[in-house]
Formats: sequence, C-alpha cells, structure tokens
Amino acid sequence: MVDISIIMGSESDRSVANRAVAVLEKSKYTYEVMVISAHRNPDELDSYISSTDAKVFITIAGLSAALPGVVASKTKKPVVGVPVSAKLGGLDALLSIAQMPPGVPVGSVGIDNGANGAHLALRILDLIDTVKP
Repeated sequence: MVDISIIMGSESDRSVANRAVAVLEKSKYTYEVMVISAHRNPDELDSYISSTDAKVFITIAGLSAALPGVVASKTKKPVVGVPVSAKLGGLDALLSIAQMPPGVPVGSVGIDNGANGAHLALRILDLIDTVKP
C-alpha cells in the first residue's frame, strides 16, 4: 500500500522528483516513484492509475506537460502537477498544467518545485486523515 505516487514523464525529470522524495522521506506517508510517459506509454499509464492504491498523485512533466492532465482525467484522486523547465524556462509546462479543461482539475506548484509538490500532497493527506470517521 502506498499513499503518494510520484509519476514523472521521463527519467530526465529525476532531479525534480528527488526534491519531492527528500520531503516525503521526513513524513509518515509512503510513496513510490514511477517513470511513465503519457505520450510514449499510454496503456501502461492507464493500467498503473487503475491499479494503484495511492491516495494522491504528484506528476512531474515538462514541455507539453500532458501527464498531469491525463492522470487527472483518469482518476478522482487529487493530482499535483510539477512543471519542469525543459524549454521556454518551464513556462510552457506551467501554462499547460494550469489550463486544464473543466472537470479535470490539477493543482500546480512552481517550476521545478518538487519539494512544494510533496508539501501540497502531504497537506492533502493530512486533511484526509483529519476527516476520517
């Protein structure tokens, strides 16, 4: 059982994921880190999203940053998007994550800010824990 799933679109996003991991290591929650591209591995991503018991997703992606939106379109669980500064200083990824269509919400943090992605996920889990019967 895992509380938080960190999904990055590419191995090149590892340094941003490591910032999230550094925060999560100090928490009481469990996590796993996966590399699954929304573009290159859509079937694998679908299978993973439907089979994981994670309560919150942290999605890390650059360029078109499709990953956060695709994950949010396939689950009702909270999705945090972390844009990566691959091109255009990361503004392309940030705007992509912030401009989700109605009904496909993604919470966004700052460019390359994996640590804040983890902090937001932890706050979501803490809130869930306080409202449990």
